[in-house]
Amino acid sequence: MEEELKCPVCGSLFREPIILPCSHNVCLPCARTIAVQTPESEQHLPALLHPRGTAAPAPTPTTTTTTPGPPGGSAAPLDPECSAGGGGDHADKLSLHSETDSGYGSYTPSLKSPNGVRVLPLVPAVPGGAAAAAAAPRGAVPSPSPIPGPVGSSLTCPQCHRSASLEQRGLRGFQRNRLLEAIVQRYRQGRTARCQLCDRSPAEPAAVLCEQCEVLYCAACQLRCHPARGPFAKHRLAPPPGQPGPPPGAEGKGAGGGRKPATCAEHELEQYSMYCLSCRSPVCYQCLEDGRHGKHDVKALGAMWKQHKAQLSQALNGVSDKAKEAKEFLVQLKNLLQQIQENGLDYEACLVAQCDALVDALTRQKAKLLTKVTKEREHKLKVVWDQINHCTLKLRQSTGLMEYCLEVIKENDPSGFLQISDALIKRVQVSQEQWVKGALEPKVSAEFDLTLDSEPLLEAIHHLDFIQMKCRVPPVPLLQLEKCCTRNNSVTLAWRMPPLSHNPVEGYILELDDGDGGQFREVYVGKETLCTIDGLHFNSTYNARVKAFNSSGVGPYSKTVILQTSDVAWFTFDPSSAHRDIVLSNDNQTATCSSYDDRVVLGTAAFSKGVHYWELHVDRYDNHPDPAFGIARINVVKDMMLGKDDKAWAMYVDNNRSWFMHCNSHTNRTEGGVSKGATVGVLLDLNKHNLTFYINGQQQGPPAFENIEGVFMPALSLNRNVQVTLQTGLEVPQCVKQPKLPSN
Repeated sequence: MEEELKCPVCGSLFREPIILPCSHNVCLPCARTIAVQTPESEQHLPALLHPRGTAAPAPTPTTTTTTPGPPGGSAAPLDPECSAGGGGDHADKLSLHSETDSGYGSYTPSLKSPNGVRVLPLVPAVPGGAAAAAAAPRGAVPSPSPIPGPVGSSLTCPQCHRSASLEQRGLRGFQRNRLLEAIVQRYRQGRTARCQLCDRSPAEPAAVLCEQCEVLYCAACQLRCHPARGPFAKHRLAPPPGQPGPPPGAEGKGAGGGRKPATCAEHELEQYSMYCLSCRSPVCYQCLEDGRHGKHDVKALGAMWKQHKAQLSQALNGVSDKAKEAKEFLVQLKNLLQQIQENGLDYEACLVAQCDALVDALTRQKAKLLTKVTKEREHKLKVVWDQINHCTLKLRQSTGLMEYCLEVIKENDPSGFLQISDALIKRVQVSQEQWVKGALEPKVSAEFDLTLDSEPLLEAIHHLDFIQMKCRVPPVPLLQLEKCCTRNNSVTLAWRMPPLSHNPVEGYILELDDGDGGQFREVYVGKETLCTIDGLHFNSTYNARVKAFNSSGVGPYSKTVILQTSDVAWFTFDPSSAHRDIVLSNDNQTATCSSYDDRVVLGTAAFSKGVHYWELHVDRYDNHPDPAFGIARINVVKDMMLGKDDKAWAMYVDNNRSWFMHCNSHTNRTEGGVSKGATVGVLLDLNKHNLTFYINGQQQGPPAFENIEGVFMPALSLNRNVQVTLQTGLEVPQCVKQPKLPSN
């Protein structure tokens, strides 16, 4: 609070504070110091303040008032009255001029307060004015006299730099801030200043404060360290903070409830009893009778006092809340400092450990590579030494044989020569054959077939950096529910990144459960934001979620979306997998064939779970062909009747009877065939793992196949004598007629 109780000019606690029109406070002695002449009265400045080469104009009669100066000093001129032609009543008291643009600031020496505020000293009064003011009684206003002086004066606020023109009352026109004065008085009495030079603990109470040295002294230390002689003789010693200073004016007798009620500045015998809302100042009844506030909104002083107290309390509550938040924020910042310090040490240790691990791994790898080089060198040396020893032995043998042969040739005994010549010739030929091509070539080269490519590793080391500094993991993707849908046993999902997301995304991971509440599994990894998954179970509920990833890692999952596949299957014949002789029409619902041989066509749906039923209507039936109806794997053979390989389970039927066929095995001959207009139904029950056929709504024989498991597709084989139309999306038949008995 002490900063609120210090004057912005002198930097000390307020002494006789007054309230400026801008609501700031300043000491009364400091106000005398910073009061200056207004630019309009520049013609009345002394010759000392006029620009060089410019003559001072003739003085104009003015009226001055004086106020008492500091105790023990003489009175000083305070507030020169504006001349009659100077321009009327100043209702606002505020001017747009400051001391920097007043027109004479460059000619006046500037001072600085202890707070660093630039202050312009008061212009000296014309001779005679000070004497006349000193001769007047304290607080009295002398009568007008033709004493030359400035036409008008102003005072610039040292905080907001707004200027206020002084009226006839001068500084006495500003209200005394008695509340602030009382608070300062209580503050002085509530603290005890201590000597700053004592060696004792605690130090002795201070007796004086040197305003120039800004040091507190007790009586003993003052006599010893700050005697009133030599360079210290001109220093001013003031009472220390905590002791009452100069007695205040007659208006204030101290703080607390013993203080006299405040009296009106205009009518000193009247007490404040009302508050003017227009002027924002307390007034007395005499002010109201004078008519000065006749058209203003005036309220009772006590009511406004309570109202402003309530408003101030309410505002203080808001400031208190903000101060509490600020304290908590400071605690958070201090904790953040500690966390940053700890995290910095942890990251340093982690970095050192990672680099040391890299160095250790490189050292171990270097040892392995050196071992490989050593083994390669030893292998090459062994091969070369073996070749040297072998070649040396052969050379020795060949040399010995050559020398022996030369000696034999020297002999002149023909019969003896012929006895050994054949054997000797063979030995020489064998010895010659030993030096075949390549025998005199080194088996190994001096070069090592070992190449170490360290460029990728060096590049990786050069690019080694903290990925956290480049980017963070992506945020949560947003599922676009309006684009997510299901069709048959396929689901389509769409998603996007949230707006204003600056983290890069390299791809997405889509996960789906098994449709039975099981674990999630990845079904898509890529950069697209739209994905369709086929081949799911019918009449099943799937949960799906997605997440994004980049070089920094994988982001969090999105919300889970629930998708329900169709209860029944809607499908057509599949032209992409059908035999080339199959002819499809009616939006791939009708099939025929261009060949007399049987050809296979599959449906577009795949079943691995649930119960499914579809029908095929015979549109044309000529020359008694035997089409086959059933199910098959995706890789079924398509150029023969359905059921002849192990990838299909079918019922083939003519105009009189039917058979079940799988792996070319014919079973369960049943009476009853098909003709034009007949309907063949196929019931695939994967819950019971069996297959049943119907002709015209009646079950054809017993269940055809049992214990079937896996993924199956609707299938049909036919030739050019048959045309059928597929009907799907049918409910499973509940009431089934009794099956026909198989014929003997």
